[in-house]
Amino acid sequence: MMKPIQNPTTLWATTFVHALAASGLDAVCIAPGSRSTPLTLAFDAHPDIEVFVHLDERSAGFFALGRALATGKPVALVCTSGTAVANFFPALIEANMSHVSLLILTADRPPELRHSGANQTIDQVKIFGDQVLWSVDLDTPQADAPEVALRNVAQTAARAYATANGLRQGPVHVNLPFRKPLEPDKQSATQLVSLSVAQHERGQIAPSAGQVAQLQSWVEQYESGVIVCGPRCPGGDFPQAVVAFSQATGYPILADPLSGVRFGPWVNGAVLGGYESWLTQNQDPPAPVPDIVIRFGQVPTSKWLNAYLERIDTAVRLHIRQNGVWADDSQRTTHFWQCDEVALMGQVSSVTGQGASLWAALEAETWERVARFMDEHFFDATAVSLILDSLPDDLNLIMGNSLPIRHLDQFGRPRKNAWRVFGNRGASGIDGNTSTAVGIASATPNRPTLLITGDVTFYHDLNGLLAINHNQIHNISIVLLNNGGGGIFNRLPVANHEPAFTPLFKTPHHLDFTHAAALFGLAHVRVHGRADLQTALASDWLSRPTILEIMTDNEQDEQLRRDLVRQLRERL
Repeated sequence: MMKPIQNPTTLWATTFVHALAASGLDAVCIAPGSRSTPLTLAFDAHPDIEVFVHLDERSAGFFALGRALATGKPVALVCTSGTAVANFFPALIEANMSHVSLLILTADRPPELRHSGANQTIDQVKIFGDQVLWSVDLDTPQADAPEVALRNVAQTAARAYATANGLRQGPVHVNLPFRKPLEPDKQSATQLVSLSVAQHERGQIAPSAGQVAQLQSWVEQYESGVIVCGPRCPGGDFPQAVVAFSQATGYPILADPLSGVRFGPWVNGAVLGGYESWLTQNQDPPAPVPDIVIRFGQVPTSKWLNAYLERIDTAVRLHIRQNGVWADDSQRTTHFWQCDEVALMGQVSSVTGQGASLWAALEAETWERVARFMDEHFFDATAVSLILDSLPDDLNLIMGNSLPIRHLDQFGRPRKNAWRVFGNRGASGIDGNTSTAVGIASATPNRPTLLITGDVTFYHDLNGLLAINHNQIHNISIVLLNNGGGGIFNRLPVANHEPAFTPLFKTPHHLDFTHAAALFGLAHVRVHGRADLQTALASDWLSRPTILEIMTDNEQDEQLRRDLVRQLRERL
C-alpha cells in the first residue's frame, strides 16, 4: 500500500478504502458532500472499485441494494454528515430484512463538535440501531497516531466487509469522523508501507448425520408432503437441488416468484405457481392434507398460501435455513435447522410419493382457464401476462411492490425461461423500487433488465431515474402500470367506505408521466388496450431505456381479477 505523507484524514481514508478493496469490494455509491471528501477521493483514486455517483442518498441506498442483490457481494455507500445519513435508512432496513450485504460509510464531524450545536452535526453513532449487523465509530485521524491505530483502520474495514458478507448477510455501519483539512496536501511524498489485512472466507454449515437421518425417516414415513420455497432462497445450485429433492420424495414445490425456483430450465410439472388462484381462506386443494411441510427462504408472498399453511395441522413443520434467520409469521414451525440446504437435500434417498401428481393436475387446469379468461378480457394482469410471454429467455425481472408482485405471484406461470426475478419483499415498501432495479441493471450491463411497477410506486422514486443516464446504464426498461392511484386498496374492506376511501386511500394523482420521461431523457410509449400493447411489444423497446406506460382502470382491473378467481374456485 502507498502511504502518503500528508494530512492524516487522507492517510486514514486511503488505508480504509485499500483494505476494503483487498477484502473484495468492487463497487461504491457516493452521494456528494464536503465532510466525506477524504473517502470520496480515496474511492475515486482506487483502480479496482467502480464508482457510482448519486445526487440523492435515498436513491443511492436502493441502487446499492439492487447491485448487491444481483452480485451477492457487498456494495459500499458514502455520504456526508447530518440528515444525509438518515436518508440511507429505508434501503438499510430492506437490506437487513432481506439479508443483503451493504457497507454504510458515513462521514462525521470530530467528537469536539458533537452535541455542540455545530452546523450539519447530528448524533450518528449507532444511529441505525439494531437494523445493522455491526456498527462502529472509528477514531478521528491523528498525525501522531501509533502504527497500531492505522492497522485498526485497515482491520476495521476488513471486519466490516466480512461481517456484511457472512452466512447471515446484511448491512454494516462504519462512522468515520474527520477534522479539517479534508483535502490532500498540494505537495505530498509517498512511501511504501506494509499493512496486512485479514482475509475472510465464508464456509458452509454441513448437515449433521442426525439431520440427514431424521429427514430420511420423515420422507419415508410421510407420503403426503409439500415443499414451500419462499423469497430469497439460496442461489447457486439450490433450484436444481430442490427439484431433485421433489422428484425423490414425490412432494410438490409451491414456488414463490421471488424464490429463484419458479422460472428456470429446471422447471417441471412439480414446480407450482397457481395456488393463489384456487386457495382461499377456507378452501383447501383437492389433495391429501400434508403430513409434512418443508420450508425454505422467507415467508411467501401469497396471502392464501400463508393462510393455508397456517390452518393445516401437520405432524411436522420443518424450516431449513443456513443463515439461521427464522421466518415464520404463523408460529407453526416444529423444527428449525441451520445447515446447508443443498447438501442436506442431496443426501436424501428416493422414496415413493404421489402428492406432486395430484397438485400438478390442478395446476395445469388452472393455467388453461387463466389463459382462456385473459384471451377474452384485458386488464392489468392480462398486460403482465402478455409482457411475460414476450420477454427474452435471459433477463433480470424486477417486480415493484403493491400490485405488480402480486400479479406475478398469482398469474406468473412457471416456465423454463432463465429469468432472475427480484423484489424488495423484506419490508415490502414502495420506496426505492426504481433505484433498486437500476442498481441490478448496473451489475449485468450485457443482460436486459425490466422493472414492472405501479404508478404510485413509480412516482415515489422518480429520483431513481437520474441514475440511468447519469451512470450510463443502458440495459434497463420500465413497464409502468398506471391505474390512476393506489388500486391495491380496492382489495381491502375499506374500499366500501366512501367518501373517505378515494381521497385517503386510492389517492388519484392525475400525473402525466411523459414529463418525467422527458426530464430524465428516457423514451416513453403510452398504450391503451391489448392491440396497442401488442404493437409496442413487437418493437425494439427493450433495446434502450424506455418507459412503457399501460393505462388501465383500477376498479375494472380488480373486478375482472375477482371474476377470474371466482370462476377458478367454482370450477376447480
